Amino acid sequence: HICATDSLSKLLLFGGCLRAMAAIQNLQAYDPFADAAADTSDSKGVQSGHIHIRIQQRNGRKTLTTVQGISDDYDKKKLVRYAKREFACNGTVVEHPEYGEVLQFQGDQRNNIASFLIRIGLCTEDQIKMHGF
Repeated sequence: HICATDSLSKLLLFGGCLRAMAAIQNLQAYDPFADAAADTSDSKGVQSGHIHIRIQQRNGRKTLTTVQGISDDYDKKKLVRYAKREFACNGTVVEHPEYGEVLQFQGDQRNNIASFLIRIGLCTEDQIKMHGF
């Protein structure tokens, strides 16, 4: 009896697993580039909101340029990497509790950043708002 009950319980357990697995639906086809292809704006690759470029005074003559408002569709770390290389300055991506991910660059890089973002096609000139001094 112990053997029969044990095998019966294993069979019921296995049958329950089969029923549970039958309830799981197969994953549907997913195109990871569907969002990029479904561009609703007139200009390709341009984000919808404003980009705010600010300058902050640190100590003495040292300044910090911050860039906020870049869409999450773009890889901010790659943007910082290429901008650092082009402007010969240091930069990083910091997480701000209110504004989300903000790019920071050493020095007054406002004009450089603005021209860089326009040149790579991330935004248009009227989407950039410059603040400071």
